[in-house]
Amino acid sequence: MLKGRTPRPSLGNFDRPFWIVARRVWSGWKQSLILVSPETVVRWHRAGFRLYWKLVSRASGPMGRRPASQEVGDLIYRMAADNPSWGAPRIHDELLMLGFEVSERTVSRWMKRAPRNPEPAKRWLAFLRNHREAIAAMDFFTVPTITFGVLYCLFVIGHDRRRILHFNVTKHPASRWIVQQLREAFPFDAAPRFLIFDGDSKYGAEVPAAVRSLTIDHSPTNLDRLSLAERRSRALDRELPT
Repeated sequence: MLKGRTPRPSLGNFDRPFWIVARRVWSGWKQSLILVSPETVVRWHRAGFRLYWKLVSRASGPMGRRPASQEVGDLIYRMAADNPSWGAPRIHDELLMLGFEVSERTVSRWMKRAPRNPEPAKRWLAFLRNHREAIAAMDFFTVPTITFGVLYCLFVIGHDRRRILHFNVTKHPASRWIVQQLREAFPFDAAPRFLIFDGDSKYGAEVPAAVRSLTIDHSPTNLDRLSLAERRSRALDRELPT
C-alpha cells in the first residue's frame, strides 16, 4: 500500500557509484539502504565491470586470434581420441609444431566438445571412489574488484569430505606464490597421495616440481577430471558478491 501511494524516487548518475563505493568501505550499508536493495547494488557493480572491459576492448581495437577452423577442430578431436592421456597443453604443443597457430584455451574448448569414450570416464570414477581419502584438487577462480581489477583466488579441496583445505588471494598468481601455498596447505606429513590440477600456464614448471618434492602424485590432467574443483569454483563464483 505504501509503495502504491508513494512514488519511487528516481536515482541520478551519482547515486549508483556512491552506493557501490559505500558497499566496499562501509560495513553497515545494508541497514541504511532504503532506496534500493543490496542485490540491485551488486547488479550495478557487475554491469559496470562488464561495461568497463567492453569499452577497453573497443578502444584497443581488434584483439586475439582468428577463430580456429573446423580442420583444426577435427585434428584436435583425433589427437584426443588417439592419445587419451594427452591434455590441452600437450595437444597445443603438437599443433604448434605442425604449424597451427591456436591458443591452449582454444584447444581446451574444442576438447570439451569432442565425442567421449565412456570407458575412461568409468575408470576415472572408479579411481576417485577407491582413493577419495587420498585425493585433493586445486583450482583458481577470479573475483572482480571495485576498481575493475581482478583478484585470483586459489583453493585446495579434499575429495573425501568436500572440505576446503586451504585458500588464498593474490593479484599476481606467479608459480612461486602457488608453490608457497602448497607448502602451507600441506605442512609436515599432511600431503595427500594424489593432487589433481589442470594445465594452467600459471603453474609453469615449478609447481609440478614442488608437487613431486612433496611426494605427491600428480594425476594426468584433463579438464573433465577436475570436476569437483571446477564445480566448487563455479559455485563460489555465483555465490560470492563481486
